[in-house]
Amino acid sequence: MSQEVSRGDRAANNFGSLRVLFAILVVLSHAPELADGNRSREWLTQVFGTLSLGEIAVDGFFLVSGYLITASYRAKRSFSDFVMRRARRIYPGFVVASLVCIAVVAPLSGGNVAAVSPVETVLRLSLLLMPMVPGAFEGLPYPMLNGALWTIPCEFGCYLLLGLVGTARALRRRGGHHVLLAGLGGLLMLRRLYLPIGAPGDGLGALSEMIRLSFVFCCGGAFRLFGDRIAYTGRGASLAALLLLPLMFSPPLAEPAFAILGGYLIFWFALAVRPNLLSRATAQVDASYGIYLYAWPVQNLLVARLPGLSPWMAALLALAAAIPLGFLSWYLVEKPMLRDRPGGSGGQESGDALTARPALSP
Repeated sequence: MSQEVSRGDRAANNFGSLRVLFAILVVLSHAPELADGNRSREWLTQVFGTLSLGEIAVDGFFLVSGYLITASYRAKRSFSDFVMRRARRIYPGFVVASLVCIAVVAPLSGGNVAAVSPVETVLRLSLLLMPMVPGAFEGLPYPMLNGALWTIPCEFGCYLLLGLVGTARALRRRGGHHVLLAGLGGLLMLRRLYLPIGAPGDGLGALSEMIRLSFVFCCGGAFRLFGDRIAYTGRGASLAALLLLPLMFSPPLAEPAFAILGGYLIFWFALAVRPNLLSRATAQVDASYGIYLYAWPVQNLLVARLPGLSPWMAALLALAAAIPLGFLSWYLVEKPMLRDRPGGSGGQESGDALTARPALSP
C-alpha cells in the first residue's frame, strides 16, 4: 500500500524510478518492431491498438520534463542562460553517442564511414539530428544507426517554446498557459486529419510528432503550474486509472487521455508515494539518458548479427549492454558538464525529458 508523503518531504520523490522504467519500456517496445518492421508483436499495441509501450514511455518522459523544466525555468537569469543550461544537459551525451555510432556501430553494421561528409555530420550534430552513414544496417526493417534519437530535437524544441513563452511572461499568469495548451490541443486534433501519425522522421512526420510531444510537454507544465490545486491521492489515482482504461482504445482520444489522466498517475506516483530504493539510488546518479541513447544501436546490431534471435532475448541483451553504457555516459560525459561553471547560475542542471532529475518541489 502506498503511503502519503508530506509536502515538506517531496524533495525526495520517485522520479528516478520513473526514468528507469520509461527507458526500459522503450527498449521492450523496440524489440519486436526492429525485428519485424511493424508493431504486430508489441504488447500494448496488441491490447489497445493505439499507443505502444514506447509511445507511453516517451510521453511519460515529456510529461516529467514539462513539469520539471517549468519548475526550473524560474531559476534562469535570462533566455540565453536558460537555453545554455538546457544545451549543457542535452548536447554532450547526444554528440558522444552519435560519434560512437559513426565510429563503432557503423563499421559493425556494414556502413561506409569513408563516405560520411564531415560538414554534414557537424551540421546534423548541431541540429540534434540522428547520425547517418551510407550502408549502415542496410536490409534491416529500420536501417538507421540510432532511430531513437528522433525525440531529441523535439525535446529541445519544447525547451525553446517554454523559454519563448516564459520570456513573453505568459507563465506568470495561468491563463496564458491555458491558451497555449488549448492551442496545442487543437493542433493535436487537426494532426489526425492532415498529418501522418506514428511516422517520426523528416518533413510532415517530424512536424506531427513535434505537435504531439509539445502538447504532452505543456500538459506536464500545467501539472506544475496548477500544483497547488491538485491533490494527489490513492483514490484519485484509482479514478484516473478507471477513466483512462477505456479511452486507451480510442485512437483520437488515447493521446490526450494519457497526457491528462496518465499524467495524474505519473505525478501521483512521483510525488505522493513514498520513495522506493531505486528512486533513492538514482537521485544523484542518472543513467536513463545514456540507456536511451545506446539501446537502439545495440538492439539493431543484435538483429543484424543474430537473425532469428527472440525479440525479448534481444531486449534483455540490449539492456545488459546499455545499462553500463548509460552509467559511463553519466559519469564521463553528462555529469562533468553539469558542475558549476564560473559565472553560471550554480547547481546541477535539472529535469530534461530523457534526463529528468528532481527540481523544485511543488
